[in-house]
Amino acid sequence: MPEYSHIFCDYFFDLGFTDEWATIFNMLTLLLILFVIIFVSDLLTRKILVQAFNRFAQRSTTQFDDFLVSHKAPRNIAHLVPLFITIKLFPIVFYDFPQFQSFILILLKVYGILLTIWIVRSVLRSLESFFKTLPRLRDKPIDSYIQVVMLFVWVIGIASCFAAIINLSFLKFFTTLGAASAVLLLIFKDTILGFVASIQVAINDTLRIGDWITMDKYGADGDVIEINLSTVQVQNFDMTITNIPTYAIISESFKNWRGMQSSGGRRIKRSILIKSKSIHYLTDPEIEDLKKIELITAYLTTKQKELIDYNTSNKVNKDTLINGRNLTNLGVFRKYVQTYIERHSGINKDMTIMVRQLEPTSQGIPLEIYAFSSDKRWVNYEYIMSDIFDHVLSAITYFDLELFELTPTIFNVNKE
Repeated sequence: MPEYSHIFCDYFFDLGFTDEWATIFNMLTLLLILFVIIFVSDLLTRKILVQAFNRFAQRSTTQFDDFLVSHKAPRNIAHLVPLFITIKLFPIVFYDFPQFQSFILILLKVYGILLTIWIVRSVLRSLESFFKTLPRLRDKPIDSYIQVVMLFVWVIGIASCFAAIINLSFLKFFTTLGAASAVLLLIFKDTILGFVASIQVAINDTLRIGDWITMDKYGADGDVIEINLSTVQVQNFDMTITNIPTYAIISESFKNWRGMQSSGGRRIKRSILIKSKSIHYLTDPEIEDLKKIELITAYLTTKQKELIDYNTSNKVNKDTLINGRNLTNLGVFRKYVQTYIERHSGINKDMTIMVRQLEPTSQGIPLEIYAFSSDKRWVNYEYIMSDIFDHVLSAITYFDLELFELTPTIFNVNKE
């Protein structure tokens, strides 16, 4: 090695330089040559390796190699060749300056570690993009898994850099970190919680990309667009983005509409308030008048005959209307609404259809419609529900019923 390290010394001696300056200029000349070799080797290696990868990716049927190229994995791998050349040649350049050799060696080790991390990162990002193209993994939190692996790679890489700087073996360095584990746990608390949460979300299939969720605490009401180690991103229906901590998905309540979207219909559950004072028994003339409504003509005919037979057989005194069995305008209206919904084209007939009374309130008697629309799309669902209630609200007057409406009280103030 000495003969190579002093190759330019005689030339500088002939120029009249002293031994010390000749050695310095010799080192600088060798360093310049080393830079040229590094630059040329890096350029050639990158060109050859990238072109080879591109040709291979074009001919192969899998998309993974295409993602390797797009995430610059071949370019990063090509940087290893100049690094190996530098490690092999730098002792020759700094042969007469041993005090620099240890420092340069540390820098090369750190650079090698960081370059390795960058290569692993490119491969992991390529795997992430590739897994997202697979149908069976498209709704899985791939980002979380990749980030977990990347986290461990960075931790090991940074620890290796510190071990190289202080000239300590990797195992001994990690042993000394035992006392600082509590501090690390405190610093990475959210990351650890997110890691555990992402595993539970994946195993229990709690959440998928594309699910519609509602989480009032965070103002989220929209579709999940990303699940990663720290946050779940939700694109709300007003096109805003809400970030929810991943661990909040398992520690707090939220509504996932996936069950509705995969079922046969979307639930309609809404009530109207009817004034209790407008509810009364129906007289025979009123029943005859209501028979003109085609949806309940057959029902009223059958029901009226049934009630007459019952009251006659039980010798009920019908001089007072309350005696015996009777029809009410609310009961007939409820039957009308039930029949109307059962025949509505936008309602799924295979799912629950029900019109029921709820517990009376100070505002009146709630009459609830419970059914499922066959079209689950938001706009169409709202149209179907509005169409039903438009009809119901318009029909209520035919049954001599009144809706409850809160009328503001007007105070008369006497001015002196």
